[in-house]
Amino acid sequence: MTSDPSSTSEAGATPQVRYFHYAPHHNGLPPMGTYLKELWQRRDFAYELSRANMRADNSATVFGTIWLVLNPILMAGVYFLLVNILTSRGRSNPEYFVHLTTSLFVFTLITTCANTGTTSVTTAGKLILNTAFPRLLIPLAAVITAVMRFLPTLVVTLILLIVTPSTHWSPTMLLAVVFVLLMVLLGTGIASFFATCQVYFRDTVNFLPYFIRIWLYLSPVLWVPNDIAGNALQPIAQIVNPAYSLLTGYTSLLLHGTIPGPTVWLTAAVWSIAVFLLGTLFFIWRERDFAVRIF
Repeated sequence: MTSDPSSTSEAGATPQVRYFHYAPHHNGLPPMGTYLKELWQRRDFAYELSRANMRADNSATVFGTIWLVLNPILMAGVYFLLVNILTSRGRSNPEYFVHLTTSLFVFTLITTCANTGTTSVTTAGKLILNTAFPRLLIPLAAVITAVMRFLPTLVVTLILLIVTPSTHWSPTMLLAVVFVLLMVLLGTGIASFFATCQVYFRDTVNFLPYFIRIWLYLSPVLWVPNDIAGNALQPIAQIVNPAYSLLTGYTSLLLHGTIPGPTVWLTAAVWSIAVFLLGTLFFIWRERDFAVRIF
């Protein structure tokens, strides 16, 4: 209830009173044109929310940035030793460590989107209750955080490429950025999907590490795509695993300067766009129910 001072006809007259009735929202997709316009107008909100999350995690400090680089490097070292113990891949292929490290960097980009996005909504309960804004900005802020954490690893990737004698320097290496952008699209869809699931099923965050670990083993990170070249598993892996084409295209361009075939480009694009659309639309469809589900 509020008064409208402009409606008074003369001084001292009793102002008219307007009553506003807010009807409850129903689940469903809102008018997408209006929603996307408001989403774009409030894009700075997602960026500032991401910065706040990084400050809370100490990721914006010098030592926090160093740890963002050291963590995947140490993980790559552990996997490299494990692979060398079980096989002679590391000793027979000098490029293997570079492949392992760079692949782990970009795979961590996707998994960081999933990990930070899953709990992004449930940890922003007071913000959702007290502020009106497109809720999709919350998982988008988590994706921005994942990208900001990924950027320092590009310096290490460049150093590894410089010190590796067999690196094939070529302008086509710059096309690897396309696959990084597709990974961000894929990560956004995954973050939005799991953020919605976490609101309804609070054990989603406990299930996610097992899903990511299995996904890692099934993706060309610990192994290279040539290991299954000509095998019946290759087309299955390419179709079923969205990370297969993304990682294959990325490493082909970055490590070998080789432009992947059209099947790799098409599969990577279809997977990324499909997961992005399904995840974000699922989130938008259910976001009006979040306020009564979080608490």
